[in-house]
Amino acid sequence: MIQDIHPHKLHNEFIPGRPLDDDGLLFVFRGPEVLCRVAGDVVVLPRVREIGGLSAYRFLFTLDETPCFWGMDELDAAPAGWAFVPVRGLRNRATGPRELIFSAWTAFQLVNWYRDNRFCGRCGVETRPAEDERAMLCPNCGRRIYPRIIPAVIVGVTHGDEILMTKYKGRDIPFYALIAGFTEIGETLEECVAREVMEEAGLRVKNIRYYKSQPWAIVDDLLAGFYCDVDGSTEIHMDAHELKEAVWTRREDVVGQPNDFSLTNEMMMVFKAGKEPR
Repeated sequence: MIQDIHPHKLHNEFIPGRPLDDDGLLFVFRGPEVLCRVAGDVVVLPRVREIGGLSAYRFLFTLDETPCFWGMDELDAAPAGWAFVPVRGLRNRATGPRELIFSAWTAFQLVNWYRDNRFCGRCGVETRPAEDERAMLCPNCGRRIYPRIIPAVIVGVTHGDEILMTKYKGRDIPFYALIAGFTEIGETLEECVAREVMEEAGLRVKNIRYYKSQPWAIVDDLLAGFYCDVDGSTEIHMDAHELKEAVWTRREDVVGQPNDFSLTNEMMMVFKAGKEPR
């Protein structure tokens, strides 16, 4: 999966007062795009010293021993030799280095959080960064705002040697995925699994068992993967507002996604190999 970057390690600890380092990695964003260079299928991120004209920086995290910074100035155009590339598109345009793609996704999530919390949602006063931890502070009402993480589930619905494969409506994505959805307020992850499967496919499920989790920074998600078995009828009643296709697929017929970045793809391949948790 995209976060599987061993032997590299992304250290997300906040370091108060971390000074700017010319050798640090630099993330400059223009909306949903990141400044980088893609050579073949390899992505290259700039170092602080390579991009001039920036006046404001903020420490984000550390990759191995390399500090990573956000160049906060908005650039209208990319400097010579660099380009603004959609962050989401890095998944399809580059296969590595995986640690840099994962870092770019994580930086994108953090930068969006900083951008979205420039003002207090309670009283409207402009916020400022906390000095002791990763948080935004309201100097008026004292509200402390932390990064937002949204829990969601990925569900491998199984019936013997078949798994439920889906395609979402309104997305120009040719490959199959699994049932997925966001956890609601007051709902457990297991309850979310049962509700999402019923809403999208009209199926009851049992034997819900946890598999693995994955941060999915593009939409601020923390994905939790589950397998479960159909309870009763296997007749699919597809929600045509959410899905354009929902089919039972035998193990040997499961086709993976173009790369191995997603938890969805790993769960599909685990089922294909007959290694899903029982």
